[in-house]
Amino acid sequence: MRIGVIAIQGNVEEHVRAMEKALEQAGIEAEVVKIKHSGIVPTCDAIILPGGESTTLGRLMEREGISSEIKDAVHLGVPIMGTCAGLVLLAKHGDEQVRKTGQSLLGLMDIRVRRNAFGTQKDSFECSVDFKGLAEPFNAVYIRGPCIEECGKDVEILSKHNGLIVAARQDNMLALAYHPELTDDLRIHHYFLEMLGKRK
Repeated sequence: MRIGVIAIQGNVEEHVRAMEKALEQAGIEAEVVKIKHSGIVPTCDAIILPGGESTTLGRLMEREGISSEIKDAVHLGVPIMGTCAGLVLLAKHGDEQVRKTGQSLLGLMDIRVRRNAFGTQKDSFECSVDFKGLAEPFNAVYIRGPCIEECGKDVEILSKHNGLIVAARQDNMLALAYHPELTDDLRIHHYFLEMLGKRK
């Protein structure tokens, strides 16, 4: 089994380490690979789209031919987890900031996103959020975090913070406004592995 982390920009190493630890804890044998070029996504059983600067990340993925591969993989049922910028890129619809920058979205998840919903880099913070399916709250780390403003009928809301949607799932897509890879709590990575297990 192979889990790919898009490694063009953003919190790549943190996701690789978190996923490797989660796999070890779950007793699952799998390889975690970094994806920098086209040709690797089709070989993966699951994909992680990490945080970073979403405009830059989207542009580089398009240039490398990775965006079209991700779209194909998702349509084939391959699980994908997008965190922070990854959430923005998964969306079908963006806010005015997305439109102004001409940002390219993957257009996969039936959500409308608002970039930088929680302020700038200096406004980064941590807080506890409930996560549907987890017994105890999760310590969420926000760094220029987005939020989901609207969801389609097939989207399941998993987390809210101050009334704003910050985590959701649609079929094989999991989108988070916060950074689970920046904590020692691996429950969301385990949740993602369960999504992969149900596909097998």
